[in-house]
Amino acid sequence: MKAFFVHPQIKLTQENIKKVFYGFFKGYDSGFLEKKLSLMFPGKKFAFLDMGRSAFKVIVEKLKLKGSKIALPAYICDIFYPILKRYNIHPVFLDIDINTFNISIDEIRKKISSDVKAVLVSHTYGLPFNIKETGKLAVIEDCAHSFGAKQKGVFVGNLGEVSFFSIYKQFPTFRGGLLIYPKDWDIKLPKTTFGFRDFISFLNSFSFFAFLFKTFGQNIAPKMLRKEKMIEPSSLNSVSLNFFSYFLEDFEENLKKRIDLALFFQKELKDLGFEIQESKDNVFCYLSVMIPKGIEEKRDKLVQELRKENVFCTRIWHTPIILNEKVQKEYQINLNDFPNTVEAAKRIINFPLQNYYSQKDIKIMIKAIKNTLVSL
Repeated sequence: MKAFFVHPQIKLTQENIKKVFYGFFKGYDSGFLEKKLSLMFPGKKFAFLDMGRSAFKVIVEKLKLKGSKIALPAYICDIFYPILKRYNIHPVFLDIDINTFNISIDEIRKKISSDVKAVLVSHTYGLPFNIKETGKLAVIEDCAHSFGAKQKGVFVGNLGEVSFFSIYKQFPTFRGGLLIYPKDWDIKLPKTTFGFRDFISFLNSFSFFAFLFKTFGQNIAPKMLRKEKMIEPSSLNSVSLNFFSYFLEDFEENLKKRIDLALFFQKELKDLGFEIQESKDNVFCYLSVMIPKGIEEKRDKLVQELRKENVFCTRIWHTPIILNEKVQKEYQINLNDFPNTVEAAKRIINFPLQNYYSQKDIKIMIKAIKNTLVSL
């Protein structure tokens, strides 16, 4: 039986096998990559780092944000917490709009004061946030989920002062962050090499190994992978960069297929009572929805039962930053101030969506979801 996974997968076709071979042994076309990214981000420079969070560290240092007050979404990954601590940043957490998972405009007006130096906005799950709503604040774009997304014809990553991407969330690159920054910045990064963590991530890009890891490696892999993540910002290893370049070649074509499939999937899920993320300009890094109201306590059970149907969903983020106990204690968080973030964390579920899926694949998953909902 076919298995379905959320993280980027490589379909075993002749063309993709060639890309994999070139990725390991040939190298990428630097001219193509330079031209492509220059067209997407005119007037900017770009650098590839080991992770998106490393790019954020560079931004904090370059914008001299150490010890300052920054506004950011309450509904965001808690990997930002150690960075906030390291740079003595004072966060102003903003609740989200429950329909988009992006920052609530009312929260910006209510909570951001004159002593806030910058705002980190996230185009959550691939749906662009309207940067104009932030007023005159310095804007850092978190584009981790939104490579290729546009707002009024302009690629996200161009809308704020500086931006960063986590390219491994949309491409089978094993790891990787992309920093888009002003031309007057001078950035030097230590080199890295393709390592054991990258090899495991490479295997995880194929259905057979992903099935084995998801089925038998749940307790081992997360600890091992976290241990190998870099503390200091470093460059992206050459193999991951090669893969990004090769899989970027047909990105636009694949993105159109992905969006069409996502809209079809959303309609089917909506008919089952799931609440969907508004789809205008969405590039669907994740097919993210909220489980029907009234069965929130069964969300985790649904995820577990769907695994038996070979539908491997995720719950990003069922533990956003404000639900981290250390964060709550450090910044005296009152969860009553963040009702939408708390609700989204309880109800979020991300369904598999790959560029090469067909409507038949979606229907197989919908059937499994229906059967599982009945059993619950």
